Amino acid sequence: MTTALSKTIYKYLGIASFVVSVTACTPDLAMKKTANTALPEAYKSSQDTTNTTTRINWREYFTDPNLIALIDTALNNNQELNITLQEIEIARNEVMARKGEYLPFVGLGAGAGADKVGRYTRNGALEANNDIKPGKEFPEPLGDFMVGAYATWELDVWRKLRNAKKSAYTHYLSTVDGKNFMVTNLIAEIANSYYELLALDNQLRIVQQNIDIQSNALEIVKLQKEATRVTELAVRRFEAQVLDTRSLQYGIQQQIIETENRINFLVGRYPQPVLRDSEVFIGLMPDSIQSGIPAQLLENRPDVRQAELELESAKLDVKVAKARFYPVVGITAGIGYQAFNPTYLVKTPESLIYSLAGDLAAPLINRNAIKATYYNANAKQIQAVYNYERTILNAYIEVANQLSNINNLRSSYELKERQVQALTESIEISSTLFRSARADYMEVLLTQRDALESRFDLIETKMQQMHAWIDIYQALGGGWR
Repeated sequence: MTTALSKTIYKYLGIASFVVSVTACTPDLAMKKTANTALPEAYKSSQDTTNTTTRINWREYFTDPNLIALIDTALNNNQELNITLQEIEIARNEVMARKGEYLPFVGLGAGAGADKVGRYTRNGALEANNDIKPGKEFPEPLGDFMVGAYATWELDVWRKLRNAKKSAYTHYLSTVDGKNFMVTNLIAEIANSYYELLALDNQLRIVQQNIDIQSNALEIVKLQKEATRVTELAVRRFEAQVLDTRSLQYGIQQQIIETENRINFLVGRYPQPVLRDSEVFIGLMPDSIQSGIPAQLLENRPDVRQAELELESAKLDVKVAKARFYPVVGITAGIGYQAFNPTYLVKTPESLIYSLAGDLAAPLINRNAIKATYYNANAKQIQAVYNYERTILNAYIEVANQLSNINNLRSSYELKERQVQALTESIEISSTLFRSARADYMEVLLTQRDALESRFDLIETKMQQMHAWIDIYQALGGGWR
């Protein structure tokens, strides 16, 4: 009894020492395990520290019914978004596959065959010399029929398989946040293109109005020439200005077509007119923005959440790669029936077969492939840390830039409104002075050109205001809920 117990103790001590020796050979790596997520307490250009605009649903943030209809269509039909949804399905299936790896594999099997050996072989000689009763010769060829169940199971001693499953699940969650980030980008891109389209419509209307104004001025100059008050040079200069303004409308019309088709592509349809009400564009007043505090970006921004989950997945992948250095403990078992004649196949216990075995295996020599996988997993984990930090930094800078942009555009728009008003009045004044021969025709031309440019700039500034209003909503992490 004492001898048997000693042998058992020595056997397990040997296994333990083998495991320790293998573990001791695992390479030690200096891993960057934690990311710096410290953010400033508040934004420089914001006074609000409690509420955030991201809590507003995009259907409430955007009130234009035509824009809402476009976004709804895009969320159903956009091809890139649907491709991403399939990526989520792939990640979910990977979780299912990883989960199945640490459960026992059980299967059923059946087989049949026949075997004839040569008389002058070892097996043939044994069969010939076997003491068989008369009339009971050894069957030739010898049949082999079998049916049974078998099972294999790798014991997840080092949590390699469970960590792989957890890593797959974390990656699946990151793909969901990746989809949410794409939704915010898609909504922002459609909204920006929509307001750009409204701006182009208004610029086209301004050009057409200026063509009418300049054409009237051209007719007046022609009458002035007939009265010998101006020369042919003035007529040609006014005519050239009319032609130049007319050429502008074709460039704007082309931009309108391209912007419409960009929207059509985003909503997943072939070119067609985009429903819109362009007359409300100038009167649009962006709502006030509540930025909240920078720390809320960690929760509200889908790309930040995705980067965090990818970091967690990368950490788990390092553990999985490290566990490959450790011994693998496996169990195999089987039970069934086997006989040389089908009539004896289910005869119990004569035809009953069963087996149970355990094995322990560990890499010992030439572990370069395992080391390479381990080193790569560690490098990817460090990459994930830097990517997480970079994503947080980028999110904060985007918000800071847009908050400052909103304030500066508000001041710029107010000044440009006053400029447009002044130049619009200057057109009438210069025309009146020209008709009374108290102003040169060049003053009229320059005034009309400056007025057109100022009205164009006003529309452009309004469009930039709407873009900033959309971009801050996106930068704060709104639109995906």
